[in-house]
Amino acid sequence: QVQLVESGGGLAQAGGSLRLSCAASGRTFSRYSMGWFRQAPGKEREFVAFISWNDGNSYYSDSVKGRFTISRDNAKNTVYLQMNSLKPEDTAVYFCAAGNPQRVAWLSQYDYWGQGTQVTVSS
Repeated sequence: QVQLVESGGGLAQAGGSLRLSCAASGRTFSRYSMGWFRQAPGKEREFVAFISWNDGNSYYSDSVKGRFTISRDNAKNTVYLQMNSLKPEDTAVYFCAAGNPQRVAWLSQYDYWGQGTQVTVSS
């Protein structure tokens, strides 16, 4: 079992930055790949970023590529999402997820989810 708790959300101005953290419990965190997803009001949850458990390869949605960076610290059982150059359209609840998906953007292929943290970007 892996339990995930997100933090670091809040209010930012357009062009600003936030760093989200996702703390995981469980001894097997290092064997799970991690993803970040987000869900805006009235919209479906969507893929944001992914980092693999073994080689650290990362992938991003086109909407955040070049602005967001995902990283992980296995010693701290934590994955991060550094968000720069924020835009109002980045406003959403952000979720981290753990799993070993074949399709990194598919929600159904992740085994564990956090409760989410709200990010609001004002223009």
